[in-house]
Amino acid sequence: MTDMIVFLKRFLSEPGRVGSVAPSSRFLCKEMMKRVPWHAARTIVELGPGTGAFTGAILRKKRPDAIFFVIERDLQFRKLLESRFPGLIVKREAMQLNSYLAEMKLEQVDAIISGLPFAIFSPELRTAILDEVVKALAPGGVFVTFQYSLQLHDELQQRFSTVEIGFTALNIPPAFIYMCRK
Repeated sequence: MTDMIVFLKRFLSEPGRVGSVAPSSRFLCKEMMKRVPWHAARTIVELGPGTGAFTGAILRKKRPDAIFFVIERDLQFRKLLESRFPGLIVKREAMQLNSYLAEMKLEQVDAIISGLPFAIFSPELRTAILDEVVKALAPGGVFVTFQYSLQLHDELQQRFSTVEIGFTALNIPPAFIYMCRK
């Protein structure tokens, strides 16, 4: 319930940056996680983790030798993530993804899991972030995201060789899951 309150407060104070009134459900988390090839993912990034609904699952499922970091713009969410997951690498800006990779001496990423609310972003911001994602992904890498509509479908099809869509009604609101492969 605490995460629900934190999310609602952040949504009310920053509706143009926080895309939902509630954190992702365990059902959505399960659907998102089953689309990641955990055995092969050596480098994993989470975009927009919020309160960490997916972060804990990623930490449990990732290979022990995998490099994992998150990018969260909201200061309150960053503080919560840092206290909830000690040692977690937390960066600030999704449009700097490839700069972070260079800074960490990483070439490309095998999996990017996103909770970013693309539907509320300006077309320019959405394009800039998706361009960063495509550039950061290794060939064969996966980008897994969810949205509350099919609005993002055409943009993803233009960028990825494969785009599969799933759905879960067991989330507030119900969500479409996109699994994209480079």
